Amino acid sequence: MGRISKKTNPNLLDLIKRLKDAGRIHEAPVWRDIALRLEGPASNWAEVNVGRLDRYANDDEVIVIPGKLLGAGEISKKVTVAAFNASGKARMKVTGAGGMNLSIEELIEKNPKGSRVRIMG
Repeated sequence: MGRISKKTNPNLLDLIKRLKDAGRIHEAPVWRDIALRLEGPASNWAEVNVGRLDRYANDDEVIVIPGKLLGAGEISKKVTVAAFNASGKARMKVTGAGGMNLSIEELIEKNPKGSRVRIMG
C-alpha cells in the first residue's frame, strides 16, 4: 500500500512523481531517495548553507539538496547545486564562485542515471 500524501503544492507533487519515475526508468536509486526525503514533513527537509558546501564538497561536484540552500558562509569551490529551493544570496554566491544553480528537474534532464550525484543535508 502506497503512502497517502498530505502535500498540497502541485509543483512539489509533480517533482516527487518525476523523481520516482526517473528512478524506476533509469534504475537510479538516488532519485527515489530524494523523492522519499521530499515526501516527508517539510520540517525535516535539509537546510544547507553555502559554507557547508565549501567545507564538504569537492570542485566540479554535483550536489543535490532535498530542501533549501541558504546563503550563510562563503564558497570558493566550483560546484553544481540542485535544490528544491534556494535563497537569492546563496544563488549569487554559488555563481560568483564559478558554480551553477539548477533545479532538480533540470538535473534529472541532464543526468537521468544520477551518476556522480551527491545528496547533502
